[in-house]
Amino acid sequence: MSRAFVKEPDGDQVSDDQPEWPISQHTNFVTVQGLQQLQARRELRLKQQDVLNMDKDSMSSKVELAQIGREVRYLTARISTAKVVQTPHDKTIVKIGASVKIIDEAGNSYQFLIVGEDEADIKQGKISWVSPLAKALLNRELGDEVQWERPSGDLIVELKAINY
Repeated sequence: MSRAFVKEPDGDQVSDDQPEWPISQHTNFVTVQGLQQLQARRELRLKQQDVLNMDKDSMSSKVELAQIGREVRYLTARISTAKVVQTPHDKTIVKIGASVKIIDEAGNSYQFLIVGEDEADIKQGKISWVSPLAKALLNRELGDEVQWERPSGDLIVELKAINY
């Protein structure tokens, strides 16, 4: 194939061949705190973008500007499609925003907060509402048993506490 008429980037141009951040096909449910976190993150990145725009001639600034631009577009899309989940009136049923305590057959106890996809952080005990465990727990009541599908093997767990 001939490359005679292909414009090659100049040495001072940054090739922005990185893909956009993938956006989930699931409904964008978020907690009130989750929406605030998305908005704060977007504001921070916009401020960083403004600072970098002052020195946009340097290669490193151009690369970082491209990365920030992708993240800002992602955050803007997620904020615009966010469906904020309010605390339910019936607090005896697991919904998004619930903190749940479960116990397996061996007596091991686990506690998780069910949140939106962008809020999920297993290190903080926050699991996405689309995770297998959260899906199994949603709309359940105290005492219900569910199957927790895990790569290391499924567990039967009992729902011991629900808090909002």
